[in-house]
Amino acid sequence: MSLRYAWLSDVPEHAQQLSDWHVAEWSPLIPGFNVPAMLQEFATHDGGLKIPTTLVALEDGSLLGSISLLENDHDDIRAYSPWLASLYVREDQRGRGLGIALVRRCEDMARRLGIGRLYLYTAGQERFYRKLGWEEVATVSLRGLCATVMAIVPRPLPDA
Repeated sequence: MSLRYAWLSDVPEHAQQLSDWHVAEWSPLIPGFNVPAMLQEFATHDGGLKIPTTLVALEDGSLLGSISLLENDHDDIRAYSPWLASLYVREDQRGRGLGIALVRRCEDMARRLGIGRLYLYTAGQERFYRKLGWEEVATVSLRGLCATVMAIVPRPLPDA
């Protein structure tokens, strides 16, 4: 088995599946979040190391997960930017360290783009991110759900 990372723009055949996963996971938090809107957003992630972009994890051609780097991740949280967003690992692939690897790759992308501080928001995964060095910045209410904004100073991949 061969694990690799690719820009979603280089493997657009996976955009539909990724859109389905993202909408199933996060539609309760984001007004108007649906598959056509997600596909339209992914079409703007048109290549490489820039904002916006989406990186996917693949194994033998199968989509395992993704992470995005965005200017804005939620209309109700405009005070922070840019964002690590949409970390998703396929359910049957969790526990392999793919989430950690995707977060680290996103941090490295941000560092390479000269970003001094990277943000994310989560409703329930604070412990995971704290273990990776992220710090809590604020608590926000998103459609009645309490979420935590977290930040980190981006650093290079350990092998970089």
